[in-house]
Amino acid sequence: MFSIEHEFDSTVITLVDEGETPLQEDVVINSFAECVTLEQYDARTDTMQKITLSPEQLRDLAAALDLPEGVYQLREMPPES
Repeated sequence: MFSIEHEFDSTVITLVDEGETPLQEDVVINSFAECVTLEQYDARTDTMQKITLSPEQLRDLAAALDLPEGVYQLREMPPES
């Protein structure tokens, strides 16, 4: 299950684990113009863990989900005239 909320300066997506137990903590994704952050509560340390991705890193992650093992570099395609 997930929810999407539009805030003043970002879009917030919350992923809720509905799989088999043990369940993982919710993942909160904040999408800003300049970066995307992923946050998840860590019960072992009683802290929120945060990862920040640039737009380019997010693009690469999305592409990597559908590619076989290997090393890749995505390039911008020039516009067709």
